[in-house]
Amino acid sequence: MKENIVQQKSYAFAVRIVRLYQHLAAEKKEYVLSKQVLRCGTSIGANVEEAIGGQSRADFLSKLSIAYKEARETAYWLRLLKDTDYLTATQFESIHADAEELCRIMTAIQKTTKKRPDDNS
Repeated sequence: MKENIVQQKSYAFAVRIVRLYQHLAAEKKEYVLSKQVLRCGTSIGANVEEAIGGQSRADFLSKLSIAYKEARETAYWLRLLKDTDYLTATQFESIHADAEELCRIMTAIQKTTKKRPDDNS
């Protein structure tokens, strides 16, 4: 089976997000913002998995688009956590860079998929 970078990276990112949530809840006693970042940060990989199992190109692109939007939302919550001092700049930079990388990868996949000729022709 071919290596799927977005699948691997989105899963690894979800693991980091779960660990971040655990840290924020246990150490910072922060539950509202951390729950938001948990929901959207883990949703990225779930939607990538759904895209991989898509029944058509349109289905694939739809699920990947949702994953992209979830990655953007995650980046927002991460910025908010940093700017409200729940995350240090160092903690923020690494995980935020991963969210941005996922966005770039998914954008490239969407562009490539849209340019390919239909399989039905």
